[in-house]
Amino acid sequence: MHDPRTTIDEIDKRLLALLQRNAHLTAQELGEALNLSASQAGRRRQRLETEGLIKSYAAHLDPARLGLAVQAFVQVQMTRHGAETTAAFSRLVGIQPEIVSAWTLTGEADYLLRVYCDNLAALNRLIHQVLLAHPAVARVQSQIVMDQFKPDAPLPI
Repeated sequence: MHDPRTTIDEIDKRLLALLQRNAHLTAQELGEALNLSASQAGRRRQRLETEGLIKSYAAHLDPARLGLAVQAFVQVQMTRHGAETTAAFSRLVGIQPEIVSAWTLTGEADYLLRVYCDNLAALNRLIHQVLLAHPAVARVQSQIVMDQFKPDAPLPI
């Protein structure tokens, strides 16, 4: 079996940890924090990007300030499985802007969706008019987030 991991050293790990906390750090700032020259730090960052360890850079937005008052996790159980059904459901999920991430699961639910909606009516519409309207969806169960006491954290490296 092929191991997808890339070999990185302690300096790479520290560089990745710094970038997870602040992706705007310049090569100069990274170099100072890592006790490297700016060019060495820049080359390391570029190598980690090229090798796919750094997949992208993104801004973390405040959902509440954007009017997204409801965050929920939605479990979806399918009536049947197969390549065509999976592809159709994946396409449906992919075009719904409220669904910000999706996972396939083991256990009772087949999928777990993380959604952000303007309000409960929008969540209700997503569940009843979009998800349950799919012919292979048997059951949908949602859990509305009351409070997120630990924000999405950097990966442990």
